[in-house]
Amino acid sequence: MLGEGEWKTKKHGAEYRRQWRKVHLGIDAQTLQIRAIEVTDNRQGDAQMLPSLLAQIPADEPISCVSGDGAFDTQACHEAIAARGASGCFPTRKNARSWKGRSLGVLARNEILRATKRLGRAIWKRWSGYHRRSLVETKMYWFKRLGERMMVLCFDGQVAELQARAAILNRFSMLGRPCTAAVA
Repeated sequence: MLGEGEWKTKKHGAEYRRQWRKVHLGIDAQTLQIRAIEVTDNRQGDAQMLPSLLAQIPADEPISCVSGDGAFDTQACHEAIAARGASGCFPTRKNARSWKGRSLGVLARNEILRATKRLGRAIWKRWSGYHRRSLVETKMYWFKRLGERMMVLCFDGQVAELQARAAILNRFSMLGRPCTAAVA
């Protein structure tokens, strides 16, 4: 006697296991250009990829602010941002405590924590410009509109395909951006 699962496997062969890919994007909030892209499997977290995303942006180009959600509130992220001379704009976790240490990343994160406690979470988000992050979320929506499936099977080909999609979106953003000038 074979159960339903064993019969189906014997008749049709073993099912393939779908693999998920995560796309991590670094987007310039002013120009909406995708500046950095990383493709990983589903085991990699967002916070682990931030230092490599920052490394893709040339060192001579200044970065003023790096924003993201609360998942980026890690010491490695704050240290990578401080090393680039930028400020981090991540909300601290609800039960956050100040970190021990004297490094630039720790000091910057503790300052965010103090400001959040002093102002309140909602006012801190308005004051720090945290809501600029929604522009990035919109860009991710348009990235998905180019297709959520990939045609290529090998990982290197998938990376190239996703980089091509990013280049297409950058071109669309460049063509669709209005050029406005004040008229006296």
